[in-house]
Amino acid sequence: MIRDLVIIKDGVPLLSKKFGNNEKSVFAQENDLIMLSGFFSALNSFGNQFKNLGSISELKLSNSNLKLSFLNDINIQNMVYLATFDENSNSVDVKRFLYNVSRGFSKKFGAEQIIKWAGRREVFESFEDIVEDILEDDEKDYDNYNNNELIPFLGTESNSDQKIPDFYDYKPYFKTSRKINPEHYLTGESAYNVFNQIDGRKSISQIADQLDMEKERVYAICKNLIKFGFISFS
Repeated sequence: MIRDLVIIKDGVPLLSKKFGNNEKSVFAQENDLIMLSGFFSALNSFGNQFKNLGSISELKLSNSNLKLSFLNDINIQNMVYLATFDENSNSVDVKRFLYNVSRGFSKKFGAEQIIKWAGRREVFESFEDIVEDILEDDEKDYDNYNNNELIPFLGTESNSDQKIPDFYDYKPYFKTSRKINPEHYLTGESAYNVFNQIDGRKSISQIADQLDMEKERVYAICKNLIKFGFISFS
């Protein structure tokens, strides 16, 4: 599960929230929160200075089972969304959560208010309830996705009588013209390859055949991109 969320601007925490009974939060103490926010922001900025390295997307804490996931705000300079999570959470789901948080935060407060922030964190406290709603909605989507989305072949029919799932013919296309780096949102070379094949003309089946992948796997990657709001199906 996701344990902590920290929203950082210029190395300073704007909002910090822990989830559940998280007594071992690395951000539990105020001094730790401020110090770690500055450290992780600087570390992430350091990676951005080298184009061949790219930004830091994820870190593993050696003395615990926690990982840290980062998401840079592409519209506001030096704005970082950070989440800690355990081994029971999927990295892509955590990244999608951070993306939804970033959209919600920007929509509620606006870039101008965030950029001109004067240091009073209480102005952002009202967003905590929205974070809870985002996490709850993401968990519902994940459960429905796992339980219902990828079971097209269950049944007693012989292979020759099985109905080809409709999604084989779905053609993914981008809803946004903004250039997106898939490494910020997806995990694994196969996911990047699917992302790069999406052109609005090739179907799920055609992309799978071209990449020598299972069609269900291609469909799952596309569903993640839909939840990010990047693509849709025609």
